[in-house]
This record gives sequence, structure tokens and C-alpha cells, in this order.
Amino acid sequence: MEEYVVHILFSPSTGKTYIGMTSDLITRFHFHNHKSRKGYTIRHRPWIVIHVEFFQAKKEALKREKELKSGKGRDWIKNHVLRLYK
Repeated sequence: MEEYVVHILFSPSTGKTYIGMTSDLITRFHFHNHKSRKGYTIRHRPWIVIHVEFFQAKKEALKREKELKSGKGRDWIKNHVLRLYK
């Protein structure tokens, strides 16, 4: 059975965050830090993983990713996760 991971990445160099969902966090993290050639994540390297949540169902992982990308979700990240890194 495949497991899904909702993750939050943080860029210490720019103070930016990235929220995503994947079934292979290690490969995805490597892609964000080394392999991608364009896009948002390349401009804010290096990234560190600051939060992960695991889900059995892709639907639930996508729902949580969407929640974290909302205004309330970003407030939660700021107040409960990011305060440890800034």
C-alpha cells in the first residue's frame, strides 16, 4: 500500500516556504534541491524539510495540502512550525 506525505519545506536563505504532497519524499526533496531546472523552488534553494504528515489515502493528503495552502493553514504554519526556524 502506498503512503502519501504532505511536506513543508523552508528556505533559510530567503525565508520562504513550500507546501507539497508526494508518495516519495526523499526523491521529491532531492528534486527540489538539485534536479529541477526552473520554477519556484529553484529560486529559493537550499530547502530543508520542517514538517511532514503521513496519509494512507491520496485524497486525504491532497485535502490536507489544500488546507495548509489556505490562509488559515499558512497562519498555522507560521504559529506552530516556522517559529522554530526563524
